[in-house]
Amino acid sequence: MLRDDLRTLWTEPRPPDAPARVRRDWALLAAGLAGVALEAILRENVVWRPVAVVFAVWLCLLTLWRRTRPLATVTLAFGSVVLLPVASLVAAPREPVGLYTGAVVLVLVYALPRWGSGREIVLGGAVILAVGGVCSVMDETPVVENVVGFAFLLLPGVVGAAVRFRVTARERQLDQVRSREREQLARELHDTVAHHVSAMVIIAQAGRVLAGTDPSAAVEALEGVEEEGARTLEEMRAMVATLRDRGVGADLAPPAGVADLERLVRTPGGRLRVDLGLDGELEALPPAVDAAVYRIVQESVTNALRHAVDATELVVRVAAERHTVRVSVRDNGRRTGRGRDGYGLTGLRERATLLGGTLRAGPGTDRGWHVDAELPRARSESGVHSRPRR
Repeated sequence: MLRDDLRTLWTEPRPPDAPARVRRDWALLAAGLAGVALEAILRENVVWRPVAVVFAVWLCLLTLWRRTRPLATVTLAFGSVVLLPVASLVAAPREPVGLYTGAVVLVLVYALPRWGSGREIVLGGAVILAVGGVCSVMDETPVVENVVGFAFLLLPGVVGAAVRFRVTARERQLDQVRSREREQLARELHDTVAHHVSAMVIIAQAGRVLAGTDPSAAVEALEGVEEEGARTLEEMRAMVATLRDRGVGADLAPPAGVADLERLVRTPGGRLRVDLGLDGELEALPPAVDAAVYRIVQESVTNALRHAVDATELVVRVAAERHTVRVSVRDNGRRTGRGRDGYGLTGLRERATLLGGTLRAGPGTDRGWHVDAELPRARSESGVHSRPRR
């Protein structure tokens, strides 16, 4: 098991989308250089002052590449660090060579497990331990102080690994939310298509029975419709079956839609007064859009009940236009600094994107939390998908 864990660590890729340089990198560099200048000027017992200053400036400059080249920066930094004790042995100065601002190397220790690949983490960790061991052997400090120094040196690396694990875990959870939303949408689309294809098969079968007196070409055409419809239904069921979890059966109940919003907004206990407004032709929405509207309102109402501080009213508006359906949900709660979407809103945004729409959520200008979505209803306007009236 340990071998498998080490192999997994060795093959771990770098985190995606690592920023090359951001504004705080230049702030860190400026602070480091300012610290070097102040220490070089104000500190009196600096040994080999020019060498110590050049070394500290070198370490500060390496921080600019800590995300894109974590192994190289650690190797160059600690390779330079090990030169100072060697120089101290040769020249035998009274005090250790170097400035206190050289502690900026701890930023590189943090960046190695945070932004490096598994191979870079292993090799860089070996370099850090080797240099630390060499410095401990060449130094005459007690063993306890060396152990404390090692722990202090490795602590930023532990923090970097913890931050990376937390970010990776959240991204994995977001991927699972998106996957579940895609699965749910696939089920709804399957139920819709299956309904129409089943009707096509039934009509084709009835047409074949009634076409006994018609030319044989009509019978063959009806047989072709029946065969093609049955094949499409079978392939659709097989495709959606691969998206479902094992042991989970299909949901036979039709998905909730706009018609169910009146029942949804009857909030338990009456803590929030919900003002529901429906405008436009909402009866003929495509089933996928109809279900998406319900899910957006449902998630927004649930979030308001759980998180809206001091809220008394929730305004829900659903408006159907010629080509789009707009959904707006707003509460009048006190702003609490919520700035990150939960998993529910992430799933809704994924659903809206899959349908060709958009969803935005965030704090209001004055009070409350606002959710605004825009979904296309082009399918219901297409003559290809509409059923002729008789």
